[in-house]
Amino acid sequence: MEYRKYGNIYALRVDRGGEVMQALTELAERENIRTAKIEGLGAADYLSVGLYDVEKQKFEVHEYREPLEITSLIGSMTRMDKKPYLHVHINAADADNRAIGGHLNAVRISGTAELFVTVLDGEIGRKKDPAGTGLNIFDFGERKEK
Repeated sequence: MEYRKYGNIYALRVDRGGEVMQALTELAERENIRTAKIEGLGAADYLSVGLYDVEKQKFEVHEYREPLEITSLIGSMTRMDKKPYLHVHINAADADNRAIGGHLNAVRISGTAELFVTVLDGEIGRKKDPAGTGLNIFDFGERKEK
């Protein structure tokens, strides 16, 4: 992984054999990023994605071990329990141009990945959803009245 900062944007390259979620977590820790949006693309040879079933409160996970083109990677970087919290979704295409997508668990890069992390002012945390979905939702903290 290599990266540079341009204003409030980090340009991040993940090289062959690197894992994107690990690289993003490492960036967040090194640079103390509190809140950001993530976008990117690249090429992969391993992908683990999930679909969250709200009723069962669990992820159904699917793994792919084949050449894939990452056509879109988008997400958020926040904090939960004082640690980086990534919520990322991905779309990828196989050799027949069939789309695969979902909640990103892991993706290993086969060529390169180009990511942009745009840091936002302020901090958004996470908390368990009081509606009982089992999800960790945005926590904007206490609202301060003017």
